[in-house]
Amino acid sequence: MKQIEVQIMGQSYLLGCPEGGEAQLREAVDRVDAAMCKIRDAGKVKARDRIAVLASLNLAFDLAAQQAAAAAAPASTAAPATAVPTADAGEGDAKAAQLIQKLDQALAGDDHLL
Repeated sequence: MKQIEVQIMGQSYLLGCPEGGEAQLREAVDRVDAAMCKIRDAGKVKARDRIAVLASLNLAFDLAAQQAAAAAAPASTAAPATAVPTADAGEGDAKAAQLIQKLDQALAGDDHLL
């Protein structure tokens, strides 16, 4: 297993990487770094651990939405008359905002995490 050094929000990490997987790992690091920096730059969350949790949830939500869209795409092309209507994009954004708000409330009193 190969080890590569990466930077996320200015902090270095040494990560294990299977042979041939370096490009995928660096792409994942870039996505995580961008998501975390976006939350940090918004200025509402300061703690690195809270930023990491929120970024992870945002990325997981995006992945789930992509998987749901991919699963619905073949069904809608095969039988358009029986396709299930999809949720409005604003509804997904609202759910994500509610989830973030709940996380903020749950983590509000935990300012002394690592």
